[in-house]
Amino acid sequence: MRILFSFLIIFSCFGVFAQKAPEKYISATLEQQTNAWNKGDLAAFMEPYWHNDSLRFIGKSGITYGWQQTLDNYKKNYPTPEAMGTLDFTIIKLEKLSGQYYSVIGKWHLARTIGDLQGYFTLLWKKINGKWVIVQDHSS
Repeated sequence: MRILFSFLIIFSCFGVFAQKAPEKYISATLEQQTNAWNKGDLAAFMEPYWHNDSLRFIGKSGITYGWQQTLDNYKKNYPTPEAMGTLDFTIIKLEKLSGQYYSVIGKWHLARTIGDLQGYFTLLWKKINGKWVIVQDHSS
């Protein structure tokens, strides 16, 4: 009985840690994105996004579909280090929606010599083939 009880405690602890793992991964990934942006590496910044034509990016110009088109838009809109500035993310809420989905609401800020920019974002993360990826980004 004592052994069974010990196993139950151990496995329930693993369950608690497993629930926190996606949240830690997502938070760490957003930090890696910030670092990539601040180094001027847009391809690395885009790495966590779903590499698929069904990726959705919603911004001031409307909806963009696809990983490559989203990357191309970033390159067009932020062509120089001065335009890119220094990025900072603040996570407001990271929420588990289901076993396959997480939502992240946050603020972004670009400190730039040519004028700062800032706004909010909502990211929809989905677990695809065992990996968490951003399938939708609404940034304003």
